[in-house]
Amino acid sequence: MDIAIIPSSTSSSTVHHDGAASISTLHSDIIQTHILTRLDGPTLASVGCASAQLNSLYTEETLWTNICHSTWPSTSSPRVRQVIADFHGAHRSFFADSFPLITTTYNSSPSNPGTDDLHRTPEFISAVDFHYRGELIFSKVVVTETSSGWFRCSPFRVDLLHPKDIVPTRIPYPNGNEIDDETACRNLAEELTLSWIVIDPMGSRAINLSSHKPVSVQRHWLSGEVRVGFASVLEGGGDKGSSTESVTYDVVVTCGVSQGRELLQVREVCLTVEDMDGRHMKGKESLVILRKALEGKRVNSGRREMGGRKRYEEYLERKMRRIERKVRTEGTLDILSASLLGVSAVFCIFWVIMFK
Repeated sequence: MDIAIIPSSTSSSTVHHDGAASISTLHSDIIQTHILTRLDGPTLASVGCASAQLNSLYTEETLWTNICHSTWPSTSSPRVRQVIADFHGAHRSFFADSFPLITTTYNSSPSNPGTDDLHRTPEFISAVDFHYRGELIFSKVVVTETSSGWFRCSPFRVDLLHPKDIVPTRIPYPNGNEIDDETACRNLAEELTLSWIVIDPMGSRAINLSSHKPVSVQRHWLSGEVRVGFASVLEGGGDKGSSTESVTYDVVVTCGVSQGRELLQVREVCLTVEDMDGRHMKGKESLVILRKALEGKRVNSGRREMGGRKRYEEYLERKMRRIERKVRTEGTLDILSASLLGVSAVFCIFWVIMFK
């Protein structure tokens, strides 16, 4: 005779009607050690909203420290770890700042820094990680001093490598015909990822200025160098339709070929800022824009690589429309100038004839 055992009402909160135990029946150590450690950052952040128990566990600093170090190896640098320790929420807050794509609207920010507040950012730290097919190519931390007149009056530029530095890679060199080169460049656009996190030590904020995946990959026809471009579009603070309405923080990775002409070598990695006219912006005005972005809110808009490329393509479309408007305006001015010159010439001839 079969006997059916019916759970008592006291255990109904931890056992579902189909007999499956809920996660609340597991010991906290098991959840924290064997479950939460297997999650990536966005998933872990979502899990923290599922229940009060998980919310109390997901804030564990060790979890977020490991996630940051695995996502961005540069964060294991002693200098970066020291700065992150001063963040409110430490590595969890740093991840919340650095992981989302920049989709900020910060004109409404209660703190809208101007040039008078630049003394509050005497330096910033760049933590950069470059991957190919998930394998780390290089990781670098650079400190940039921002209070000197040279930085503020010169075009904004941060170089990661010294002129003679070369970073070997396992990336095949696209040494073929034109069609093969285009295919290789398209593949690289899907296989390369870069993170360029700018950290403000004084303000305890961070922002990722990279599009995660390349927005362009090109092989120079003469030198053979492969240039991989990453970019983020930020509000420039200018009036609508002006050249500083939006600006781009551009990261260019320049790769040469190895002696055997089989693999690429990273020879230059730099960060620059351009307005919509292609003008390189100076350090002072670039720092103002960067500080506004650092203090703005972050919005997680789904897949970072797709969002980054989409924002950059929209920026290029607006830039092209601006160029077309300038060409039409200049063309109209040329016509008016030519007309005025013609009228003046006719008047001069008429005057000479009349008073000859």
